[in-house]
Amino acid sequence: MPRQIRKWGPPLLLISPTLILLGVFVYGLLAVNANTSFRDIHNAAQANGKAPVSFVGLENYFTLFGSDSFQHSLRNLVLYTVVFLAGTMFFGFVWAWLLDRPVRFEGVFRSIYLFPMAVSFVASGVVWRWLLNSNQGENASGLNRLFQMIGLPFLQNNWWNNVDVGIAAIAIPAIWQLSGYVMALFLAGFRGIPEELREASQIDGASSWQTYRHVIFPQLSPVALSAVIIVGHMSLKAFDLIMSISKPANYQTKVPAIDMYVFKSSFDYSNAAAVGAILLVIVAVLIIPYLVHLNRTEKH
Repeated sequence: MPRQIRKWGPPLLLISPTLILLGVFVYGLLAVNANTSFRDIHNAAQANGKAPVSFVGLENYFTLFGSDSFQHSLRNLVLYTVVFLAGTMFFGFVWAWLLDRPVRFEGVFRSIYLFPMAVSFVASGVVWRWLLNSNQGENASGLNRLFQMIGLPFLQNNWWNNVDVGIAAIAIPAIWQLSGYVMALFLAGFRGIPEELREASQIDGASSWQTYRHVIFPQLSPVALSAVIIVGHMSLKAFDLIMSISKPANYQTKVPAIDMYVFKSSFDYSNAAAVGAILLVIVAVLIIPYLVHLNRTEKH
């Protein structure tokens, strides 16, 4: 038996089931999706093989990007991602910073912050749909009713029914659910910093704030980057929370994932596949640089 086969044969044999599964159910299905996006399957007859299907290349992509409706979905996705990221990073970091200092009943606070993460997006969406009700005045309910009761009626608004920024209201329950997860990441980062660094800065005469600003916070940059990547890619795939709060075809809160669902429901498989490919590219643009950076860091 050749030496190379003896060297690489057993490891390849060990991982071959995983490679086969990945090849068929990940990369194989990605290839099928790409092939579908290059064809003109836009109705039930074509989807069921009762009408001819032709190869149209990138025409479906050009049609999507030229559509005002899909452009609105992309703008919503950007707005949702920005608000979602900013909210989770801010609250998660602040909560972790507060818990890093000696606090009584720290375990209770950790449980409270992490509890929303245990609730599914669908379940919380049902509750937040009522909280973000757009009724105002005498018919107000949810948060609008609360603002009315505490004498702040000027804070009442349409929430997710606002055409321009309605998707930002959907980000509020998402921030509520995932800020605890980001807090856990940052808290692990705080607790992973060697105590010697804190003691050395105090010996040098640094105040508590200077220690955090110049010594501890810079050490958290890898944690912050990981949190941005994880939360960012989750926001790009937002679907179930939006579906629970607003109707699937609601123009105000449309994002590409909702478009994909609507296209598939109407047997427009080509446009659905094209939207899926676009989302894949967007996620890859976010994830690949992070993986490259992580690989270079591990080598050094």
